[in-house]
Amino acid sequence: MKAVNDQGKEVTEFFNKYWLMLDEKEAQRMYGGKEARTEEMKWRQWADDWLVHLISPNVYRTPAEALASFDYIVREGKFGALEGAVAKYMGAAAMYLISKRLKSRHHLQDDVREDLYEAADKWVAAVGKDRPFMGGEKPNLADLAVYGVLRVMEGLEAFDDLMRHSRIQPWYLRMEKAIAEALQ
Repeated sequence: MKAVNDQGKEVTEFFNKYWLMLDEKEAQRMYGGKEARTEEMKWRQWADDWLVHLISPNVYRTPAEALASFDYIVREGKFGALEGAVAKYMGAAAMYLISKRLKSRHHLQDDVREDLYEAADKWVAAVGKDRPFMGGEKPNLADLAVYGVLRVMEGLEAFDDLMRHSRIQPWYLRMEKAIAEALQ
């Protein structure tokens, strides 16, 4: 379906993109009820519509953080010396400026870290104290969506701050363990 987004741009929207096509028997086995399935869809969409937009403003928040982020990108990307220097300094400068526009576009607080901490704590509150994951005893697709967004910041100052200043670290560590076990 064609729609107009918040910026006035025409976009194609797929209303069922978070809905898994399962027969009733399989849906019942996986979710146990419609509420769990609806909850998973809600949080997957939240990860796409809100959480992901907190990454760039946080990892490129200051010139120093932007440089550190690009240093990591260049190092992991195995750039040559000249290519790496150009990518690091030009990329960091560009992304620092872009992050300021994104901060404004998404109506983030002056200290964008606060939005990141609030989002993490909102997620942890939604998971609750009575279950290790949104999916219960095992992660569901919402858990994986949130983990995937946060995982891209690992190794950067924004990630370290998030682990220190929010309640998400225990959940994140459980996710790492669950993923490692699933890969064995």
